[in-house]
Amino acid sequence: MNFKIAFKAALSPSRNSISSRFALIAATLTVGFGASSQSAQAQLSPRYQDNNGDLVADLPADPARWRDPRILIFAYTPVEDPALYSRVWDEFIAHVEELTGKEVRFFPVQSNAAQLEALRAGRLHIAGFNTGATPVAVNCTGFVPFAMMAAKDGSYGYEMEIITFPGSGIESASDLRGRQLAFTSPTSNSGFKAPSTLLQNEFGLVADNDYRTAYSGSHDNSILGVVNGDYEAAAIANEVLKRMVGRSVVRADQYRSIYKSLTFPTTAYGVSHNLSPELSARIKEAFFSFDWEGSALQREFADAGMAQFIPINYQEHWRVIREIDEANNTVYNCD
Repeated sequence: MNFKIAFKAALSPSRNSISSRFALIAATLTVGFGASSQSAQAQLSPRYQDNNGDLVADLPADPARWRDPRILIFAYTPVEDPALYSRVWDEFIAHVEELTGKEVRFFPVQSNAAQLEALRAGRLHIAGFNTGATPVAVNCTGFVPFAMMAAKDGSYGYEMEIITFPGSGIESASDLRGRQLAFTSPTSNSGFKAPSTLLQNEFGLVADNDYRTAYSGSHDNSILGVVNGDYEAAAIANEVLKRMVGRSVVRADQYRSIYKSLTFPTTAYGVSHNLSPELSARIKEAFFSFDWEGSALQREFADAGMAQFIPINYQEHWRVIREIDEANNTVYNCD
């Protein structure tokens, strides 16, 4: 299956709108879905229906198309050590099994493309997609997000940061000219879309023209690459950085931050659009009734301040991400 995302240049004269914060890069990057000419605000594949206008796929009208699999497959967004995260999610998975009465297996995906393809092919039922990949998943795979991690007070979000290592000679984002910057993947918001556009808009730096690029595959890899000197700098989600510092995987003295963005929503959790209504309801109940206290999830995400799952609305919570995509003329041909 071939997925392509296209980004086209078009500067906005307004500095007050969300879109004006992000200039546009002139590049076409093949990561899976083919380019088309629709608005990024509403690009749902013709495979799906959206009769209520909420921008996500409806449950199929024909009950014969509803799915009630014996085994549920759950996948978390790609990370550097999938085996570690399998253990982190063990207690949550047991909770989902208890509420659904089904066996749940953790699927350690190695890339966003693999996760997207698995969901579209019906091999994945419950998933957590990173911020930037969520619109792709919604539009092209029938992903229906309904939850996000948040702090006890309901606050949520993370920032994109550009980091380098001490002694690199890179003191600010403008110093990236002629240097190397690692991205994670083209579908990532903080690992590609936001930093690419921000660097062009604020510093006049165009990817692969004014600075060299590399793709690490994950935020963990980018962070480790910087602290080990494999990359001169990297654009990362600081929630991942905080967790790695909290686990003593990296130390604060091994990197320096040279740029921080506005706040974005975090990983979206949801299900395939065609699961039976009863099963979907039980899975949602599992997310919102899970007891974080003393759990591996609490320990893993404590440094990022996460302590619960909260309900989300894709149309509302992902508006800023869709506007970034729309400002970039980002389109997804999901046929």
